[in-house]
Amino acid sequence: MLTEREIESCYLGQFIPVHYHHNMLMDQNRMHGFKMAINYAVRPGAKVLELGGGTGVLSWFAAAKADKVYCVEFNPDMVKEARKMLSMNPNGHKVEVVHADAFEYLPPEPVDVVICEMIHVAMLREKQVEVMESFKRRYLARFGGPLPLFLPEAVIMAVQPLQQEYDFEGFYAPIVQFQETTAVAPGTIEFAAPAVYSVLDFSQPTDTQIAWEGQFLIEKAGTLNAMRFITKNILAVINEESSTIDWLNQYMTLPLADPVAVRPGDLLQVRFQYRAGGSIPSLQAAIRADVVPAAMPQTAPRNVEFA
Repeated sequence: MLTEREIESCYLGQFIPVHYHHNMLMDQNRMHGFKMAINYAVRPGAKVLELGGGTGVLSWFAAAKADKVYCVEFNPDMVKEARKMLSMNPNGHKVEVVHADAFEYLPPEPVDVVICEMIHVAMLREKQVEVMESFKRRYLARFGGPLPLFLPEAVIMAVQPLQQEYDFEGFYAPIVQFQETTAVAPGTIEFAAPAVYSVLDFSQPTDTQIAWEGQFLIEKAGTLNAMRFITKNILAVINEESSTIDWLNQYMTLPLADPVAVRPGDLLQVRFQYRAGGSIPSLQAAIRADVVPAAMPQTAPRNVEFA
């Protein structure tokens, strides 16, 4: 019988169907970014652990340089898939696919790098933060410090007020939308630049509770009826070049229950809170957006380039 956590995991995305993993293989931005980051971070002879291995492709990237890679996957269908795929590729023999729960597994020896890609926009649905925090505690208890290098190294999350069109051939449907970051979204009006609301550094203790309150100075007239959530993953920091290897998730646009009319010069107060790994509706229900008198003290949002 499934435990409560296993039931939640099934619902929240830990047992993603095989064809979704195949779609990930076809995501060139994701694949290229991780390949570059892993190639940079994994040194010859390294020991590597991947938590939530899926098809095993990220472990395979690591196997190009590593002596040993432990690839942990909880979904038995994906365990079979990963073993099959790895057997068809050079260096696949360096990867040991382990059928285990990432919340409980520890490698039999210390490792140099930990790869974990259980990432959803805004750190929702999937268990990236919880899995990594659990791993840190158990790893330090067994092996002591230092901790391995984590990939991704960090994540930057931002939010942006929008007017979003919800007309689908005359059918009105205010639905959650996922938009490509490189394309112009039809029917979207941006009222202000994105504001950073959270930066998670995975080398440090990370709180699963995320909360933010801030203000936007509205630049255009319209009806505020949605908030766009932006997630930029810092896959690796290239210290010698003072640069990073990044991967930008699709934008997630959440409709607001109570649209607000806005005009240029308005000050928009936004607040929300949610738990990393929680559901999309939990964040949607927590969003509050109100036009406030301009005389109120303004909290300047931190802006960041998300190209």
